[in-house]
Amino acid sequence: MSRILIVEDEESIREMISLNLRMSGYSTAEAGSAERALDLIKGAEEPFDIAILDVMLPGMNGFSLCETIRKENNNIGIIILSAKTQEQDKIRGLSIGADDYMTKPFSVSELLARLEALGRRIRRNTSEQAADGKLISGDFVLDLKSRFILKGEKSIDLTQVEFQIMELFFENPGIALSRDVILEGVWGSNYYGDVKIVDVNIRRLRMKVEDEPSNPIHILTVWGYGYRWSA
Repeated sequence: MSRILIVEDEESIREMISLNLRMSGYSTAEAGSAERALDLIKGAEEPFDIAILDVMLPGMNGFSLCETIRKENNNIGIIILSAKTQEQDKIRGLSIGADDYMTKPFSVSELLARLEALGRRIRRNTSEQAADGKLISGDFVLDLKSRFILKGEKSIDLTQVEFQIMELFFENPGIALSRDVILEGVWGSNYYGDVKIVDVNIRRLRMKVEDEPSNPIHILTVWGYGYRWSA
């Protein structure tokens, strides 16, 4: 049973989400503030699988909470909820480590679909960690057990999504992958969101694996199409 942390300051919305998730078989915990959420994460006997974070919280907002969680934990899935529909807000949320971004109002069925898609990615990664395998591409080693990249002697930590994008690249070296192919391969064929989520995560990956992110030599753009990996 997946454990979901719901961080929402409006009690009625928080309880509605929690009730529907429990009815769908999830285990839930609730927090009305970022500070309370961090206490729950720190004190949890079993780690949370996914955190649902509202942006507009008292005190620390949802964006800052997402950044704080990501500094300590790359394994937990994060979905940001916001009434803000501006493109820059979506890009900001995804750039700081969120796996998905939903705008209010949203349907419970859409939230459940995105939770299930994110849960599948997390379960797939957990299964891969049990396998004693590595993918090698040039000076890079993708460790399927520990979920990080070695670039020479340097270890690079990855989020769930970043790991799966790199795995897709390593399995298709030198092949131009369209944004749609990357989206389906990582987020699944039933993903509701925007294909721009691919571009945001590619920018984040370049910051981690490239010596000069503004002049990449490994994650190359195929203009008007997608991206190609070059070791």
